[in-house]
Amino acid sequence: MKFLKVFAGMADMKRPLATIVATLALALGLFAAPAGAQNNKAQEIANHFSSIKTMMGDFVQFGPRGDQTGGKFYIARPGKVRFNYDAPSPMRVISDGRTLVVGNMKLGTWDQYPLSKTPLALLLNDKIDLTGKMVRSVKQDPDLVTIVLGDKSIFGDSTITMMFDPATNDLRQWTITDAQGKETSVMIYNVKAGVDFAESVFALPYDQMKPTAPGK
Repeated sequence: MKFLKVFAGMADMKRPLATIVATLALALGLFAAPAGAQNNKAQEIANHFSSIKTMMGDFVQFGPRGDQTGGKFYIARPGKVRFNYDAPSPMRVISDGRTLVVGNMKLGTWDQYPLSKTPLALLLNDKIDLTGKMVRSVKQDPDLVTIVLGDKSIFGDSTITMMFDPATNDLRQWTITDAQGKETSVMIYNVKAGVDFAESVFALPYDQMKPTAPGK
């Protein structure tokens, strides 16, 4: 899927952001979903995250080639997100809930993708149901709860892995893994929840965008 390749190539700016949104290069395996109290705790954490409708903060992104970039992020559930990358990166990533665009402000180029066809949509859903078919695995450790989501019928072998602090139920980072196994991770901090955003925050720059075929 071209979207995943776009995220992976962001750091060298040859292709915008290919594989985000993106875990500190952790080697994550698949684990069987825990039962009983452990699974209840994981669902409690997922419910807490889903209940937060808006948030903003700082992020550090780690690309598959070892590149590192940072900036500010903004999320409004369902489906809206914005990443403003710190200089000298010219990148912007914006979703208005339906379309995800990846822009290079220096080159004046914008790539467009249906949000529903990207694993990032799972992060931005209204609800995470750990009994649903999107859940690939759940693992609970004393200091980390890891939830892996994906759907082969939509995303192929691409997945998104979300990592939560079990003490606070807060999201700490996520990783998108593409079909080739390349990972792009995003760690978030200085997070503020319940933020009111102007509509312009998630508005797509249609005046700067050239039409592209869906999925390209």
